[in-house]
Amino acid sequence: MAENVKLYRRIADSVADAIEGGQYKLGDRLPTERELAEQYGVSRPTLREAMIALEMLGMIEARHGLGIYVTGDVRPIASASAEPAFEIGAFELIEARRLFEGEAAALAATAITDDQIRELEALMERMAREDEIQGEDADREFHMVIARASGNGAIIATIENLWDWRNRSPLARNILTRARGMGLEPRIVEHRRVFEALKARDPAAARQAMRDHLERVIDHLLHATETEAVERARQETGARRSAIAKRVAI
Repeated sequence: MAENVKLYRRIADSVADAIEGGQYKLGDRLPTERELAEQYGVSRPTLREAMIALEMLGMIEARHGLGIYVTGDVRPIASASAEPAFEIGAFELIEARRLFEGEAAALAATAITDDQIRELEALMERMAREDEIQGEDADREFHMVIARASGNGAIIATIENLWDWRNRSPLARNILTRARGMGLEPRIVEHRRVFEALKARDPAAARQAMRDHLERVIDHLLHATETEAVERARQETGARRSAIAKRVAI
């Protein structure tokens, strides 16, 4: 396989090949995520991205408390390899942002203006009073103010592009949509730490605060893509109970 193929895609293709080759049949349970991660020698985020890609293609289904099951044995024609944007996953984006935005925060701490500090504070206030979806715009702008404060055009363009990939990539969009509904409050606390380091003009603290924030975003996505299955099961159970209650009441 080509060397430039994304790591999670290599894993997704390998598992898909095993399914199509009959190693795993319709209805079979795959090894656990932990076992697959150890088998392929990759991190949980990379393995999770591969599994979600296969789930989007209709080949597997993650059933909470039961495992990962094969639900199809043929990749659709419009597979992951047919669309380059599909290859950018949410975990990849956050990892890249952690690298670039950590350094951007360090640079910004040495050059940020008082006006930009006030702008960051206003954006945190917006995040605190707006709902999660609206708050995401303030979240993005918070990070872009820091990127602009770095004074480096290449860094600004790179960070802006990384944020834009969130919506251009079907895989990233799928994962980030699952993560909605967990609330903005933890992010506001983390943004406050970044803000305080920038206000103190402390490059090392700003770098670390930004890297810690984005590391926690990765943890949040891992948790959200697990708990999303729990919530789906809870909703299905609730719907069944409501249907039974209506029948009994008739």
